[in-house]
Amino acid sequence: MMGQMMKRVGLVCHPKIDAAHRLAQAATDRLAGLGISAWSGSAWQEKELLERLKGTDLLISLGGDGTLVRLARLTAGANTPILGVNLGRVGFLAELQPDQVIDSLPALAEGRFWLEERMMLRASLEQDGRSAEQNATHAHQFEAINEVVVSRGRVARIVRIAAHVDGQYLTTYAADGLIVATPTGSTAYALAAGGPILNPQLANLVVVPIAPHLTVDTALVLPARARVRLVLSCEEEGTLTVDGQVDHPLCNGDAVVVTASEHLCRLVRLGEHNYFYKTLMQKLK
Repeated sequence: MMGQMMKRVGLVCHPKIDAAHRLAQAATDRLAGLGISAWSGSAWQEKELLERLKGTDLLISLGGDGTLVRLARLTAGANTPILGVNLGRVGFLAELQPDQVIDSLPALAEGRFWLEERMMLRASLEQDGRSAEQNATHAHQFEAINEVVVSRGRVARIVRIAAHVDGQYLTTYAADGLIVATPTGSTAYALAAGGPILNPQLANLVVVPIAPHLTVDTALVLPARARVRLVLSCEEEGTLTVDGQVDHPLCNGDAVVVTASEHLCRLVRLGEHNYFYKTLMQKLK
C-alpha cells in the first residue's frame, strides 16, 4: 500500500528521552518549511494525544519499540500511519535512526513511502460469570500489537491455564503463564520464551507457554480466524498483561478470550519490501 501526501504530522516522544524532544523540535521546524503543520506530545499523555489525533496524516514515534507499541495500541482504529524512529535499545519496529529523520521528511511529505499492515489482537475478559460478549466494554477489552499474556501474579508459583481453540478443549498448561502473540510479537516476549519467529506480514496467532512444568512445552501456530479462550486456575492472584504495558488482575476461574482484532497497525516504510530478514539477522547478532 503506497503512501499519501502529508498535511498534518504528530510527533510523539518518550517523555524521558531528551533527544526525542530535541528531534521533535527540529522536525517541526523542517516540516514548517515544507508547508506541513506539526504538533508534538508525550507518549504517556494518552488523552491529549487522542484529542490531537483527528486530522493527523502521520504519527512519528520518537523513542524505543515500547513507545511505538504504546502508540499503536492507543490509536487502534484510527488508521493513522506510524513511522518509528529508534531512540531505544532494540528498534525492531523502527524504520529510521535519529540522524536520518530530517533528510527523510521531504519524501514523507510527498508520499514517497509504503505502508506495512501489521495484525493486532483483541483480548476480552470473562469475569464474575459474565461472558466476553457480556463484558464487551472498554474496561474489559484490550488491543495488542505484540502479545497478550495470562500468567501468575506476584507469588512465584505455577498456575494452570486451560486452553480452548474455537470452542474445543486443547490442553491445560502448568506453567508460569501463556503467551498469545502476533507475528510482530513473535520477536518479542514469545521469542524469549522459545517461540518461533514469524514474518510480520503473516496473519497468525502464536501460543507459547512460559516455563512449562511436566506439560506441553511446544509452541502452537494458529490461523488468524482462531478464537483462543484461556481459563485460569490458581490459588493466588493471576495477571493479564497486554504488550508488557497494561496489566489487569485475574482470579481463579477468570477467562481471557483472544482473537484477531479488526484493527491493523500501519507502519511507514521507506526502504525495500523484503527488509525483514536483513533486520532480523542484524538484531540477533
